[in-house]
Amino acid sequence: MVKGVTRQVVVVRSPDPKLFDQAIFLLRENLGPQAPSEREILRQAQQIADDYILSATPRGRRRSVLQPFLYTLLGGAAASVFWTLFFFGPLW
Repeated sequence: MVKGVTRQVVVVRSPDPKLFDQAIFLLRENLGPQAPSEREILRQAQQIADDYILSATPRGRRRSVLQPFLYTLLGGAAASVFWTLFFFGPLW
């Protein structure tokens, strides 16, 4: 039972209800005079929901593991090409 507490909430409804129906975000009470706009609050809530979906689904977890690996390989290949051209000149 909650007595005398009033909170502002943002409810983000899922376009695909397979994972969740809605996400509820409680806004801080002391946002101050420079409170973000409604659009900014909704954008942040949507971003948090998107990040959660990516981390909670197998496809999102695979992407988060695979992406750094691919960037490492790409960086190594680019460095190899650079050093080969720098030390040995063009091969053509």
